[in-house]
Amino acid sequence: MEDRPDTGSLPANTWTTGASARECLRYAAYPILLLSAVWLFTSVLRFDWDRGRAVQLFLIGTIVYLAALERLIPHRTDWHPSGRELCWYAAYFGFTMAGAVLGQSVVAAVLAATPVTGPGLALGAEVPLALLTSSLTGYLAHRWAHSNRWLWKVHGIHHVPGKVNVANNGVNHLLDVAFKQGTVQLTLGFLGFSADCLFAVALFTLVQGYFVHANVDVRLGPLHHVLASPEQHRLHHSADLAEAGHFGVDLSVWDRLFGSFTWRPDRRPAIVGVKDRATFPETGSIVASLLHPVRRPPHTA
Repeated sequence: MEDRPDTGSLPANTWTTGASARECLRYAAYPILLLSAVWLFTSVLRFDWDRGRAVQLFLIGTIVYLAALERLIPHRTDWHPSGRELCWYAAYFGFTMAGAVLGQSVVAAVLAATPVTGPGLALGAEVPLALLTSSLTGYLAHRWAHSNRWLWKVHGIHHVPGKVNVANNGVNHLLDVAFKQGTVQLTLGFLGFSADCLFAVALFTLVQGYFVHANVDVRLGPLHHVLASPEQHRLHHSADLAEAGHFGVDLSVWDRLFGSFTWRPDRRPAIVGVKDRATFPETGSIVASLLHPVRRPPHTA
């Protein structure tokens, strides 16, 4: 929970003004982020900016913005990463980027050998269809990663930390990233969506992926019924499997449809992480985490 500062030496109106500003920020934080993605998308199309460079800069800006919000309107102050944890997370972020490149390379090779015909829709109709397709594919791949024994050995690396913040969103096994991103990109590629449409989907997925993992106390209101949120995703990381649904990280509609929506306004996980920590290496054991999928489970008497 957010810590209220010592206001003994401050005028009452100073605290009131600060509290009001934080409350406004709780409502404005997500719209600001989403509108920045819309601005970037329209600017790239209008001025023909380099898309790869635009995504890289937007990724950095998104992380910095959310990290700042974690200090201004944190959900839990004890979830702030330590300096040592940041070093671990930086290493895993490199593996996440490597996994993304691996997945993209496989998808590019498959699509190069496969003739594809696009849906022939206007961009305004194509983007919503692609977003729904991407979200559903991601939901199914994510849910499978929790139910399949081998995929869980790969994906579970992401669930080991006992905190949920924007910095450890990149704590992933590279094969997990390659599998999930590759599955989504291959599906969209086979359906032949345009490059402009795929760029819009990529920006939205980037925004949502980092936003839901941020340690921020925000307000989405009715959007909870459509979009995934940090409140929902914290439940996904719960060590209590009865409440750890929410496999959608962009849209919440699939969790509603398939019965994995567990959030309510007063519901917060008591403990986040894996249920049996002994089955996974600690996050700081980076080499052991990378080798975990090929390790044999310990023999039991």
